[in-house]
Amino acid sequence: MDVFLIRHTSVDVPAGTCYGHTDVALRPTFPEEAALVKQQLDAYTFDAVYTSPLSRCTRLATYCGYPDALRDDRLKEMNMGAWEMQLFDAITDPRIQEWYDDYLHVAPTGGESYPDMQRRISAFLDELRETGHSRVALFAHGGVLMCARVHAGQLPPAEALRQLTPFGGIVRITL
Repeated sequence: MDVFLIRHTSVDVPAGTCYGHTDVALRPTFPEEAALVKQQLDAYTFDAVYTSPLSRCTRLATYCGYPDALRDDRLKEMNMGAWEMQLFDAITDPRIQEWYDDYLHVAPTGGESYPDMQRRISAFLDELRETGHSRVALFAHGGVLMCARVHAGQLPPAEALRQLTPFGGIVRITL
């Protein structure tokens, strides 16, 4: 199965903001960014299209011609807990340094750990594999795409955060 992983376009939050699960707005450049994504996808047909329920993904899916994309909570970005909508540099929680040092094992305070998110995304992809579809599109987030690429064997977990898909980027994996 070919899976097209599509990251939402640029978000309208201050640089350095931890926004994870929060439903944030997209930048005013959305139409231009979305047109580039749509242009790349127009050459393909999909057996199924899924999206995170967060508006930054559903809006892109709709723009690209998939207003009825199946919404799945498992495609949400990592839950950053108490750190949501804070500037990373302003977070005073002592766990932030632990997380910076070992994000693969340390969860944000009140949030989701990388292993928890990886299990969530892997379970979704394992179910998806059982559908028998040939080509599927997923509109989601940087962390979701990272976990999907790890699941597909494209990246080792230790490298995944350093190779995030850019806003509006598309990556293909095979399941």
